[in-house]
Amino acid sequence: MPFIPHTGQDVRDMLDAIGVKSIEQLFDEIPADIPRPELAALPPALSEMEVSRLMRSRARDVTPLLSFVGAGAYEHHIPAAVWQIVARGEIYSAYTPYQAEASQGTLQILYEYQTMMASLTGMDASNASLYDGASALAEAVLMAVRAAKRSRRVLMPSTVNPVYRSVVRNIVQHQQIEIIELDYDSVLGATAPAALATHQDSECAALVVPQPNYFGGVEDVDRLTDWAHAKGTLVIGLVNPTAMALLKPPGAWGTHGADIAVGEGQPLGVPLASGGPYFGFLTCKQALVRQMPARIVGGTVDIDGRPGFTLTLQAREQHIRRSKATSNICTNQGLAVSAATIYMAIMGPGGLRNVALHCHQNLRQLRTHLTNAGIRPRFTAPCFHESAFDLGASPNKVVDAVLASGIHVGVDLAPDYPELNGTLLMCTTETKSKQDIERVAQALTDALRPNT
Repeated sequence: MPFIPHTGQDVRDMLDAIGVKSIEQLFDEIPADIPRPELAALPPALSEMEVSRLMRSRARDVTPLLSFVGAGAYEHHIPAAVWQIVARGEIYSAYTPYQAEASQGTLQILYEYQTMMASLTGMDASNASLYDGASALAEAVLMAVRAAKRSRRVLMPSTVNPVYRSVVRNIVQHQQIEIIELDYDSVLGATAPAALATHQDSECAALVVPQPNYFGGVEDVDRLTDWAHAKGTLVIGLVNPTAMALLKPPGAWGTHGADIAVGEGQPLGVPLASGGPYFGFLTCKQALVRQMPARIVGGTVDIDGRPGFTLTLQAREQHIRRSKATSNICTNQGLAVSAATIYMAIMGPGGLRNVALHCHQNLRQLRTHLTNAGIRPRFTAPCFHESAFDLGASPNKVVDAVLASGIHVGVDLAPDYPELNGTLLMCTTETKSKQDIERVAQALTDALRPNT
């Protein structure tokens, strides 16, 4: 909404209404002996247009960093219409829709969001979002344990984002839920078949399947899903929503599909803004819908046949009997979800697929340029838009050297995976041009050249 300043007459009218002669009187309780020196360094006031012009002129002197960092947070182009619509007052300030009769707009946005997320993941139902992708995975683990009943053990591949694994452990550690990590194949960069074999005869509530995984690799989701279902274990798909426009959705994995799908919704129209806001999505099969945390919005018609929306499924325990609740999450990331809904509506299935294709094509170009320069991918598994590269040198030194040329080149994997010392994780999205890719390849080559 626009900011409309008060005129001098507005100020006088307000002062008259409260019986005060001047604004200074509003502060007369401050002792007079407290010094209030003038702020002499402040420039004269500028109009809004003058400030905008000043900022634009200064921006020309600032070259933004070219970023090839991913690792769970991705830079995508966001059509201008998305946040122009989201910033409207009736959307921007909307909150949890406790009163359906007064919240039809908010409810419709959530209804459309749920419909699109269920379609994107190939699942039957979606909730109205969670805090972020990491906590959504933790909620999925809790949900699977409740549904499975027979076990409190969950298999978690080490190819899952390290931050997600940490959050899950912190959330479930006091609920007697055991998280068992599965090793990855050091050649493929994906979950090792041998790691599954050691748990063939053990009872587990769920298996988490990342797609793509933290290294950017595409997992053999069909094999993993059928292996889990053959032993009565639920499957939790941890997916990148952009990739789902190109890769097989969780609902189609294996013979029967995954049981739950979760992930981070930030790639869907939410900008990178110093670490937030994010939002988590969670979808599932119909059989598990009553174990789903948070709320579900449904569509209906009133007595006159007019369409309307309401909170169809929402455990009352979330509000008043928290000890019996499936989840203590009573709200959602409404603003970010609104942006994602508008983004998906504007892009449509074809637009989302084009974005995903462009991301993947850019990665193929990057891999070609780096391979030609002697910098090879660390793993052999197919990738979507992220890949680990073996630098043969300390990534920290390389990152610092390339940063000096205005490029944030990637993430050092060694702090989370000591065995991958010298490995750099890089990401490309549709925002990268051919020139950007050539530039980063040259910068990396220069940084790795002896005596540079």
